Amino acid sequence: MGRWDELPVVRSVAELEQFGTPEPIARDKVEARLSDVHAEWIGGSPLVFVGTSSANGHCDVSPKGDPPGFVKVLDEVTLAIPERSGNRRMDGFRNLLENPYAGLIFVVPGRPETLRVNGRARIVTDGPFFDEMIVRSHRPRLALVVDVEEAFFHCPKAFARSSTWKPETWNPTAIRPYAEIARALWRQGESLESIEARNRPEVLDAQLYPGPAVD
Repeated sequence: MGRWDELPVVRSVAELEQFGTPEPIARDKVEARLSDVHAEWIGGSPLVFVGTSSANGHCDVSPKGDPPGFVKVLDEVTLAIPERSGNRRMDGFRNLLENPYAGLIFVVPGRPETLRVNGRARIVTDGPFFDEMIVRSHRPRLALVVDVEEAFFHCPKAFARSSTWKPETWNPTAIRPYAEIARALWRQGESLESIEARNRPEVLDAQLYPGPAVD
């Protein structure tokens, strides 16, 4: 038995609801379609977090980012997210091949509210909207198409509590540099100088949109 297995655990909805239930205004704000307001928020967001789960419950959350408007609202029940070059792990995509549901959180920098969208997702290799996803003359090879089932705005309390958008609270040097993290965990045989060189801003920028350019 593990060290923490004796902790008191919530095991039913009835037990959970002893800690609170939503007010009707919060419970009933979920929409089954994207309104103009939802589309406006998505169009202003440069960052979306995509949550997925495999068939056996292994979860993944992956950030997707590009210039604002990179996620395309195709119609009131469908949106598309371009896939850019990364580390090629594709953990979320592997999950979707087993369990085709995704949860999205759209973030607008400086705004404490977020937009949550849930629905059924599929990975596509082309579509008429791919040409609208070209950035720096590069066209994505894959996109995630989500059939929207739920859309609703999340209150600002989490960002307010964390002071996320208050630069005066930021302290990035409180954590060791990324190169030291990488060498401690998955690049143990590599020098700090080598890791730092591959992560210089100009090197990373050149890797954002690799591959042949679209004429």
